[in-house]
Amino acid sequence: MSADSLSRRTAFWLLAALILAWGLNWVSNKATLDYVPPIWATFFRTGPALLIMLILCGVSGRLVRPVKADLPIIFSVGWLHMVGFSVLASVGMQYLSAGLAIVLAYTTPLWVMPASRIFLGEPFGWRQASGLAIGMLGLAVIFRPDQIDWSNRDVVLGHGLILLAAFSWAICIVYGRGHKFVTPTFELLPWQMLLACVTQLILALAIEGVPRIDWSLKVVSLLGFSCIFGTVVAYWIMNTVNRGLPASITSMALLAVPVMGLICSAVILDEKIAFSLWLATALIIGGIVLARPVRQS
Repeated sequence: MSADSLSRRTAFWLLAALILAWGLNWVSNKATLDYVPPIWATFFRTGPALLIMLILCGVSGRLVRPVKADLPIIFSVGWLHMVGFSVLASVGMQYLSAGLAIVLAYTTPLWVMPASRIFLGEPFGWRQASGLAIGMLGLAVIFRPDQIDWSNRDVVLGHGLILLAAFSWAICIVYGRGHKFVTPTFELLPWQMLLACVTQLILALAIEGVPRIDWSLKVVSLLGFSCIFGTVVAYWIMNTVNRGLPASITSMALLAVPVMGLICSAVILDEKIAFSLWLATALIIGGIVLARPVRQS
């Protein structure tokens, strides 16, 4: 589907499908951890996704050799997002509910704000300061002493790892903003996935050893959903929608992903979503929305 043939209505439907896919993806990832060690789970999602991307890019003539100028963005996305974020989030989610994990993970834009100011010199006015403060208030709701058993090492570790995952993603975003792209982002995906796949395999073998997995249709289906819909189809939709809708609309709409994740985790995993988590989600998303710069016409 070309950018010219993509109607605005189709773009919005694709965006809605992406929000649903990523919301369900967190539920799928959480369920997978009952059967597969967390780092191996990321590898078993990335490996097949890499093969599919190589085939798609090869058939469509978009499989290109990266140039030297592409290497920094390949390493930053491959290591900081596809490895750093994915592995830390997967390990951390062992100890947390899927709903809580997705809300903590989507604090990423809050960390992007000050980092963009420090490293890129982007504006940080009253809107950004107020948005960051409101978002931090949302985090404070989550980290209230009566909400977390601070004596439980695993629970504390889970919260910390998910936040580290968000930091890693934020650093990747900030670098991406300052990077001067030579090769289109979609053509770089196979190389970023290849780097991530090799790194995840090394980490999985070094930390978790050779896994003992009771393979079943359910396990394959869970991994297959995350691989196909949560990764390959999602990246294709993002690439397509970004050519059919303004970036401001796309980025704003994607704030619905944690809300969708909460709903899916409650419906599918029967998680009990406390009012405090809904409140924290509203504060975090509200802070992110407030902090977005107003575009002058």
